[in-house]
Amino acid sequence: MILLLGCSLGLGLLLTASPFLWPAARRALRSTPGVVGRLQERMRQAGLRAVSVPTFAIVSLIVGAVTTAAVFVFVPVVALAVAAGLVALALPTAVVNWRARAGRRANRVVWPDVVDHLVSAVRSGLSLPDGVALLAHNGPAPTREAFAEFESDFTASGNFARSLDRVKERLGDPVADRILETLRMSREVGGNELPAVLRALAAHLRQEAAIRGEVEARQSWVMNAARLGAAAPWVILALLATRPEAAAAYNTSVGIAVIVGGLVVTVVAYRAMIALARLPEERRWFR
Repeated sequence: MILLLGCSLGLGLLLTASPFLWPAARRALRSTPGVVGRLQERMRQAGLRAVSVPTFAIVSLIVGAVTTAAVFVFVPVVALAVAAGLVALALPTAVVNWRARAGRRANRVVWPDVVDHLVSAVRSGLSLPDGVALLAHNGPAPTREAFAEFESDFTASGNFARSLDRVKERLGDPVADRILETLRMSREVGGNELPAVLRALAAHLRQEAAIRGEVEARQSWVMNAARLGAAAPWVILALLATRPEAAAAYNTSVGIAVIVGGLVVTVVAYRAMIALARLPEERRWFR
């Protein structure tokens, strides 16, 4: 009995310490990528797959430095020029995020059509790999390139699971993950319920897209008004700083404190507005 309790205690201690003894395995099990991983995923969704993260960082630094110098030439206020440079430094990332969200919104309406094509292929007697490869020719236009890569990869390797993983990485969309994982499970487990499951998924996706579109249309004018309210004080500040006496006042310690405090308040208020107004995006659980 004592031996059994000792073995149980040792096993419990080993399981407790295992995340620290084998950190590589712990990192592999994480579902949320790091900052670099999220940026790479956003760049793929924005159509910038050929751009590396170091190149993107260098471009952001150049944009920030050029903006700082240009603002200082026209408005000789050091704090205002630095603030403009910091905003310009984050501008490429904001553009990438905007393009990624726009791409996901555009693809949201085509995923039900992709599912309908898959249902038609399955009911016509085609195998799952052939049905997925057929999307490269008769699927919605925004997704044909990704499924063309699947077709060429599967033709070369014959490995359906690996080809699905690559097209998932290429698309980088949680809805695509759900569709492709459904196909993977059906191929591995079997069964005759795949058409019914896909039809139910297509109906759910259409309903979700309609609800999201209506909510986003109602929120868009509120968010645009909030953006205008966040930018208006800085436009007025830039106009005031063109006067020599105002520029001299803003170059003092009190003026710098006012600009820094205003920048902090603007960033916090803008981020809070975005967090409250934007609908939560679906996470990618199947990586």
